[in-house]
Amino acid sequence: MSLSIDEARRLFLEADDAELQALASEVRQRFHPPQQATYLIMSIINYTNICIAKCDYCSFYRLPHQRGTYQLSLEEISAKIATLTSFGGTLVAFNGGFNPKLRLSDYAELFATLHQRYPALTFFEMTVAEFMFSCKVSKLSYSHGAALLKQAGTQWVTGGGAEVLSESFRQRHSPGKYRVSDYYQAQSALIRAGIGSTATMVIGFDESLDERFAHLESLKNFQNEHHGALPSFLCWTYKPWNNALGGNEISLQEYLRWLAICRIYLTNFSTIRTSVLTRNEGAFAALTYGANDFDIPLEDEVTQKAGATISLDIASLLSSAENLGFTPLHRPPFKLPMSRDIPPQ
Repeated sequence: MSLSIDEARRLFLEADDAELQALASEVRQRFHPPQQATYLIMSIINYTNICIAKCDYCSFYRLPHQRGTYQLSLEEISAKIATLTSFGGTLVAFNGGFNPKLRLSDYAELFATLHQRYPALTFFEMTVAEFMFSCKVSKLSYSHGAALLKQAGTQWVTGGGAEVLSESFRQRHSPGKYRVSDYYQAQSALIRAGIGSTATMVIGFDESLDERFAHLESLKNFQNEHHGALPSFLCWTYKPWNNALGGNEISLQEYLRWLAICRIYLTNFSTIRTSVLTRNEGAFAALTYGANDFDIPLEDEVTQKAGATISLDIASLLSSAENLGFTPLHRPPFKLPMSRDIPPQ
């Protein structure tokens, strides 16, 4: 089954929950055992909250000369990693701000040190959006920036910072961040350098259905053009507290229905991930709407500042999946995709 955008729109607007669950589960079972759900334990370390992007939906950032700014030291980062490993965590992700004083070489030096200190861990270093900004202030092309990170041992730069990949959305809420075409150019450069990346989306701002589907359509095309290089897609929800945009959080039902549409439409992604970080126990219901994987995060100040809550009772969280009839299996972090001959764009 391969849906057009019009067919996917009709399903989202007209299909009842049972139909969406059935269709999404059918696609899920092409890739995964029906009652199995994989997960890992991880932390998102926010190494600096200094940012000049000024996105109106962000509750985390501080401008360079405001009170409360910080940039974590190596030892502060190491302390957070120690907490993660004490819980059996295997993945460290980094997410920060557009800090104009940090050059890409600064990040590369930090990451190279962490690789030596923690050889058994996997690191998701930066987001595509941060990589773009850092290349800009470092006066590096994306290809040269990707080569610098690769030389430092970087294996992954996540697809974070995507939010809604629609020009109209970006113009309303984050005009200082990037254009959609630029985002994909940067992600292409990372993939061509042999660095893995992922796909993400955030819903629940004020985006239109057209803008949501623009995101899915461009993402599916990108995945096709790059021969399935992105191993997973994660969708989470905007948290509306403590920021300029405000508003109300969307319902769990809308999140589940949209995740089902993502599973049905994104047939060139094997893994669809649900967000425990933003939906807590409710996220596990998405396993019946086509998702097959989830993180158990121990921290992420970006979303916590906006109202997200984090539980460290891992057994209780896993029981939420078990109560729905799924067997949660701890998995290793994704492996890097095999190298491919991807032409420059």
